[in-house]
Amino acid sequence: MMGMISRRRFVRISAAAAGLGLLPSGHPVRADTTPVTWRGTMLGAVATMEIHHEDRSEAERLIAQACSEARRLERLFSLYLKESALVELNRTGILIGPPAEMVDLLSTSQRYSRLTGGLFDVTVQPLWDLYASHFSQDNPDPAGPVPAAIASALARIGSGRLSVERDRIVMPRGMAVTLNGIAQGYVTDKVVDLLRSQGVGHSLVDMGETRAIGSRPDGRPWEVGIADPNVPGHTETALPVVDRAVSTSGGYGFQFDATGRFNHLFDPRTGGCAGRYRSLTTVSRNATAADALSTAFSLMPEEEIRALLPHVDVERVHLIDEAGRPLDLVA
Repeated sequence: MMGMISRRRFVRISAAAAGLGLLPSGHPVRADTTPVTWRGTMLGAVATMEIHHEDRSEAERLIAQACSEARRLERLFSLYLKESALVELNRTGILIGPPAEMVDLLSTSQRYSRLTGGLFDVTVQPLWDLYASHFSQDNPDPAGPVPAAIASALARIGSGRLSVERDRIVMPRGMAVTLNGIAQGYVTDKVVDLLRSQGVGHSLVDMGETRAIGSRPDGRPWEVGIADPNVPGHTETALPVVDRAVSTSGGYGFQFDATGRFNHLFDPRTGGCAGRYRSLTTVSRNATAADALSTAFSLMPEEEIRALLPHVDVERVHLIDEAGRPLDLVA
């Protein structure tokens, strides 16, 4: 029952039907160009990459480079690879000479924690462990873990208790970090940076969080579909984006119990789970911000989101409230 958490984490680098110009010359790709596709796993879930290119060997080279970069970062941030830097940090409470990307991502995580009054917190892993253990029992209490167990987990949570320096990362024993609320966006941004450096000007990168590179080759915006949380496989709306990232959070993404009362979006103040919105989507200039803030905003009332928008790198929030009504907030 308690397999790896999945937030639709897959990679898809796809050109429009009109084709994608990747060569330094900027020559357009023919509409009938056959795409080059890679499928595998990344960050514990199914992954695919698809590139339309008139030069198949160039497309394959780009895919190989993107895969290599994503794998390198996965070896740092994964909760499930025994040799990852994150697993070592959780096991020992210290990383000496940590990878620069781990320092960068944890420092960024602490910044979002401060901006959101602690609602974004990468140290909520003890709550995940508690709920996973509780609901994996035979005939678990449908009311969830007992208050004393939740209080014990909360005592081991607090992003501010992480000491993040270039030469070492330290946290009190008993704490544990999960990067599931930000790593997908961060890796997406790194893959976008790599593709841009190789001349890609029009594409859509989706590594669990979506980021557009430019517009479609014909100049039209990309359209990113937002899933209907109540109807699997149905799109609730489509957001037009150009050079922007989109991230959606919702309790429906992973539920511990059949009723959906308990999900993976934990409130680090109370130990409870998000239930204010059916889903919440952020649009930002980068996928790291979109990822982290879609998580934090899921725990905030609408008025608090509105007040915070001018101070964070989010331009638009599309939410679906408990009654199923859509609402757009614009910075």
